[in-house]
Amino acid sequence: NCIKHVFGTGPGRIAENRSMSRRQVLSISLPSSEVHHLQALSEDMEILCCNDLYSDVTFLVEDTKIPAHKVILAARSQYFRALLYGGLRESSEDVIELQDASKEAFTHVLRYLYAGCLSLSSFKEELLLEILGLSHKYSVGDLELAICENLKTNLSLENVCSIYDTAVLFSLESLANAALRFIDGRATDIMRQESFKELSPESLKSIFSRDSFYASEVEIFNSVCEWARANPAERNNIPTILESVRFPLMTRLDLLNIVRASGLVSPDMILDAMLQKETVKETDLRRRGIIQPEENVATSRYGATVEEGEMKSALLDGDICNYDSERGYTRHPIEEGTKGIKIKLGAPHILNHFKMLLWDRDLRMYSYYIEVSIDDSQWTRVIDHTGVHCRSWQYLYFQEKVVRYIRIIGTFNSVNRTFHAVAFQASYASDIPELENGIIGPTYNVATVKLSAAMIEGVSRTRNALINESYTNYDWENGYTCHQIGTGWLVIHLGQPYAADSMRMLLWDCDDRQYSYYIEVSDNGRDWTMVHDKTRERCRSWQHIRFEKRSFCYVRIVGTHNTANDVFHCVHFECPAQVSDMDKSLPPVQEASQ
Repeated sequence: NCIKHVFGTGPGRIAENRSMSRRQVLSISLPSSEVHHLQALSEDMEILCCNDLYSDVTFLVEDTKIPAHKVILAARSQYFRALLYGGLRESSEDVIELQDASKEAFTHVLRYLYAGCLSLSSFKEELLLEILGLSHKYSVGDLELAICENLKTNLSLENVCSIYDTAVLFSLESLANAALRFIDGRATDIMRQESFKELSPESLKSIFSRDSFYASEVEIFNSVCEWARANPAERNNIPTILESVRFPLMTRLDLLNIVRASGLVSPDMILDAMLQKETVKETDLRRRGIIQPEENVATSRYGATVEEGEMKSALLDGDICNYDSERGYTRHPIEEGTKGIKIKLGAPHILNHFKMLLWDRDLRMYSYYIEVSIDDSQWTRVIDHTGVHCRSWQYLYFQEKVVRYIRIIGTFNSVNRTFHAVAFQASYASDIPELENGIIGPTYNVATVKLSAAMIEGVSRTRNALINESYTNYDWENGYTCHQIGTGWLVIHLGQPYAADSMRMLLWDCDDRQYSYYIEVSDNGRDWTMVHDKTRERCRSWQHIRFEKRSFCYVRIVGTHNTANDVFHCVHFECPAQVSDMDKSLPPVQEASQ
């Protein structure tokens, strides 16, 4: 709450009666070669604030003359630099009248400009917002930022509306977003505050327009009516504000008994809302939901329950370690007409991310799809992995939707006819990866054990040596994966399908041998597409592979020649290729032969 920003240089020492003891303390607080008397500088500069001594300009604020020093203000503020030295009319005036500032707020801004210090905790909210407005106008960026950060940490039901209005007025995006997040989480309580009636029409509409402003439309409409009664001069803005009220979400009785009785809404709008209720699918209506970024809401803490599936208690209990062939998972039979596994959330939530752990105590693969619903009647498929093989942890993203029900339908298990899910999480992710037709297009290496990839073909002293992210410790006996040329291959199974256009691998290079090979990819392990053909070339060490972007979850590397023997050796594989500025020794990227 106390800002201390000290700037570079300023006028010489003024307080001649300061004792030498302070100088001595300051001089011994740092090594003798470093002089940092910043506190003394700040204190001495503050003496000049509102002081006639050496002043060369006077500001007239609320009929009060406030002396100042042009060079100091110009050094600290672009606004004052332009005003005092930019050739404007004020540049030649000795007295400059400021009509848009109070004496108290302006004095505090001046004190910050001179001394770089201000104690924000001592100000009432109204004064602090006024200081914020002046710091914005006068281009005092450090002070503006500090006040914004202070306000973010002190948001409350009582002050958030005025803070949001101020943030909108001065286009302070970060502060506005913080206020909106606070408002979203307390929508009903916010609408009951007297300060809510003082919001500007623009702020009111922007709040009501948010999907994450979670309240019933009747409550929202009633708050518009109260705002209209409190702001009769803004009656012309009522139709614009009402555009953000979602009348088709109201019941027919509410439309007739509450909306029509208010006199604020035309009969045509009410009839249109009724028509939409009859003709538009529930899934197509724009809903509201709770948004809690990065928070898993599929937990008992948030009222989530598993309504369909066998062994229901395991899925949402948070235990991702204690499971085996008999316990620790929720399941359903893979058969026609199955109800799958259904989760009911405690309330409608805005979601765009699921995370699911498939049973992975062996190398089995699953296929599945996931649907969401707001009413348990009409369902929308958001994840479709029916034609691909997935294993272990699933990281799933989709276009954000308001969700109350989630249904997981397993369609394939490579071992038996049962779908097993160990854990499930649902959240809103602030940052989501690039998606290609619903498939993640990663920039990070997904061929890793920690992202559920597994080696299912190939010989090595360590099972996942090829995808353990280590490529520095290898020799004649260890650190590589191999196959017999002519009778085998290396196969990596990614945890889920990814859309990629590059790979990188390190061929064993402890001597000068060379290899030939080709690479294929597949979604299901049956139908393969060649993306890289080096069967007619001799290759060694690092291989960079590029190809047309496509989705796949299997990679098959087939060695066709080794100049030293009949075994193909590979030390490291990654997808997509991870090439940093440190990889200066690597050869240029080789384009794939199509």
